[in-house]
Amino acid sequence: MEIRFDHDTFLSPFTWRYGSDTMRHIWSEHHKRITLRSIWVALAKAQQSVGLVTAKQVADLEAHQNDVDIARATEIENEIHHDLMAEIKTYAEQCPTGGSIIHLGATSMDILDNMDVLRQQQALDLIIDLVEELLGHFGERIAQTVDVPCMAFTHIQPAEPTTIGYRLAQTAQDLLDDLEELQRVRKHLKGKGLKGAVGTSASYKVLLSGSSFEPADLERMVMEELHLEAFDAATQVYPRKQDWRLGTVLAGTCATIAKFALDFRILQSPPIGEWSEPFGSKQVGSSAMPFKRNPINSEKIDSLCRLAAAQVDVLWHNAADTILERTLDDSANRRITIPQLFLATEEVLATADKLIRGAVFHTDGIRQTLAKYGLFAASERLLMELGRRGADRQKMHEIIREHSLKAWAIVQRGEGNPLAETLSSDEQIIAHISKEEVLSLLDASDYVGDAPERARLMVERISCTLSKK
Repeated sequence: MEIRFDHDTFLSPFTWRYGSDTMRHIWSEHHKRITLRSIWVALAKAQQSVGLVTAKQVADLEAHQNDVDIARATEIENEIHHDLMAEIKTYAEQCPTGGSIIHLGATSMDILDNMDVLRQQQALDLIIDLVEELLGHFGERIAQTVDVPCMAFTHIQPAEPTTIGYRLAQTAQDLLDDLEELQRVRKHLKGKGLKGAVGTSASYKVLLSGSSFEPADLERMVMEELHLEAFDAATQVYPRKQDWRLGTVLAGTCATIAKFALDFRILQSPPIGEWSEPFGSKQVGSSAMPFKRNPINSEKIDSLCRLAAAQVDVLWHNAADTILERTLDDSANRRITIPQLFLATEEVLATADKLIRGAVFHTDGIRQTLAKYGLFAASERLLMELGRRGADRQKMHEIIREHSLKAWAIVQRGEGNPLAETLSSDEQIIAHISKEEVLSLLDASDYVGDAPERARLMVERISCTLSKK
């Protein structure tokens, strides 16, 4: 039976559009079946060690371990309606000596659950590598822009100056936390082990009856072969809370990038016009409006992050709604949800890396915004200096407020900001500070506090973290 997939049938965008070939391979049917067979071989080796099977039977399984035949397995599954048994039968047909001992003592989830976690480990390794690479590029861009002043916004309104480097440092800081969480989850991923139909290892207890071995000994041998730790307790499946934790850390990483991408979209909007995405010489922004340069990478990031976040709710229900020792209502969605989470997160990180490496910071636009609105922010510095020199703080606050409101109305009409001139000419202000000093205090370009120093600290943190790889 030949199985073909082409563009005449439904294909997931993750099949070809989003994600890497490497990640797709991890979640492929072929790799899944190769991994299943590696677990059956590990089980057979352990059973040989305790005297249950022969070396020839194990050697036969090893000889055919890579002879995956999806077409034959699908043919059998169409008859018996059990995918794992179909794979067992396919494998057994290939192994005249060892076929009879495949899956001895095991239940389906002894094999499938451990297989899933082995793939999760491999996929997490790819994600962690991408986060580290992305952090390195954030560190480079922070270092380049650590002293470049720009206008900061609160409530999407101009607030006070910051620096581009310090703004980028916020994302990098969250990414460092994400990296730590990803590494923690990776370190603590566990498989079900070998515990049988309801987690009591009853079938293995029978097999080992009369020997000096216990089911826990057999389980330890298998899991050591797989380089995977087992849960101490499990039902028919490993606790699905682990899937929820995994989904949460992936979605949390996406949340970091989603905010960065949303901010990028706002800053690329022409009314602000300070940042822009890399744009190819032949790239088309709009089918209707030739002049458009839409933030397609940032928008794709936010779209996929939304998808990733939605998967976590499914995993929560899998953890919370599985009844007693196991119900099968998580099986179908896990085939979709977990691979999609990894592929979406991978595409988000890869796109974010492209974005930060190619981001264009438009210095003219940044200066214009700072000149237009920075005066209002720098009036706070004037207020602080007036207070320091003994002026009545409440009285000076009211004077500055009145001048600021009048200047704001003029700016909103599209005219130049008169605030520096009006404040430096106010008699009650210059009674405490000279006009020249007022104008100097109202230069917002250096009113960035310790933002550069804090951004440099973030560059050091990134460098230190990556050097420990």
